[in-house]
Amino acid sequence: MESDEELLSRAAEDPEAFEPLVARHAKALHGYFARRASDAADDLLAETWLRAYSARAGFDAARGSARGWLFGVARHVLAHHWRAPGAHRSQAAQAALAGDTAIDPWHAVDQRLDAIAVAWSLRARLAALPPVERELLLLVAWEELTPMEAAAVVGIPAGTARSRLHRARARMRGTLSNSP
Repeated sequence: MESDEELLSRAAEDPEAFEPLVARHAKALHGYFARRASDAADDLLAETWLRAYSARAGFDAARGSARGWLFGVARHVLAHHWRAPGAHRSQAAQAALAGDTAIDPWHAVDQRLDAIAVAWSLRARLAALPPVERELLLLVAWEELTPMEAAAVVGIPAGTARSRLHRARARMRGTLSNSP
């Protein structure tokens, strides 16, 4: 079986090589959008595939994994969606664009937590993280990207990403250890 990187590189000349990438990553990318803009997840996923397909010749395996590259495309599609005039977005999404707070993707998680006090504490701590740390943490925890892939998605060096991810995890761990 060909790796994602081989498929994406080959897709520049052979468009059919792109199809297995869609099959492999559609669910993860859809989840990424559903947790951030549930009302537009399907449309954002379709736009991501269109943009990724159009840009497939520009993929460089030396700069990172195909999965990380796809999430980078998805992140740009999401940012464009939030900035679009008349875009339907929550107040949390509008605040995130302004750099004020995080998008609140924790509603579904709250329902699964046993103690409401822990849920509110986690939400507050997550919202208090610097935006890049929050995005790195969510990419690694929810989207299951490696720290190196997450670094490529947010456009920072891998070492910087590891440091910021360590700080974010420590802050979140502090919340859990201080909970009742």
